[in-house]
Amino acid sequence: MTDRRLLLVHAHPDDESIGTGATMAKYAAEGAHVTLVTCTLGEEGEVIPAELAHLAADREDRLGPYRVGELAAACAALGVEDHRFLGGPGRWRDSGMMGAATNDHPRAFWRADLDEAAGELVGVIREVRPQVLVTYDANGFYGHPDHIQAHRVARRAVELAAKTGFCDGEPWQVAKFYHTALPRSVMRRSAEALHEAGTGFLLEDVDDMPFGNHDADVTTEIDARPWLGHKVEAMRAHVTQITVREPWFALSNNIGQEVLGVEHFVLASGVPGRPVPGPPVEAGGLGEPHDRENDLFAGIH
Repeated sequence: MTDRRLLLVHAHPDDESIGTGATMAKYAAEGAHVTLVTCTLGEEGEVIPAELAHLAADREDRLGPYRVGELAAACAALGVEDHRFLGGPGRWRDSGMMGAATNDHPRAFWRADLDEAAGELVGVIREVRPQVLVTYDANGFYGHPDHIQAHRVARRAVELAAKTGFCDGEPWQVAKFYHTALPRSVMRRSAEALHEAGTGFLLEDVDDMPFGNHDADVTTEIDARPWLGHKVEAMRAHVTQITVREPWFALSNNIGQEVLGVEHFVLASGVPGRPVPGPPVEAGGLGEPHDRENDLFAGIH
């Protein structure tokens, strides 16, 4: 078993590529065991291409199985060989946006029993024994009910895994628990560049976006720009959900965002690694005046 083991818990197919794709590709290429757990099939996603409109969510749930194939292609692009659906494919269903009638579907992940869902994830933790686990913050990054539930399930699973044994009778303690993050400064810089680029994507005021972190709260910066091409390929695989015009992308709302090769995180629990300054602009860096740890596994012995 490799020394470094990373587990990521995402709500729907495409979330892994948008928010953590470059990081996943970097660690996979460097020999870490990267495990992705996806909580639903994404049955309620809005389909962008007109030629695939027939897949839009309906009683037959044709979109979910199609997105399984998209996710497989994305994982291949990222070099991730270990992917699982929480509880098996289709165990829990995409709940749709907060307040939608689909929140009340009998299989909606939003309604999942917390300990039952966390128990499924504990099984993965027992098998993989990750030192690092990544998911969303308590608000699910932007308030989607499945993202919020993914946070709750991951947090509960980490607690249960530390109290219960696996095959040799010993508990497993996840050393570092991270939330995905996006600094406001990065969002503003990207918005300015998008405005100048004239891509045809819509431009929204950064202050109106339902996500973003204060720069001072971000603890970790992973420079995975050498693997940016892998992330772009993975995002292109999610053709029903994402339009990519490199280096930009948009979801069904057509609001442009940058495909980022530097990804950010907040260490929610665990001992942080030594913060280091980011590389200066003349050395290919972004020139941001922040000292952050630059490795999810930093400080783990």
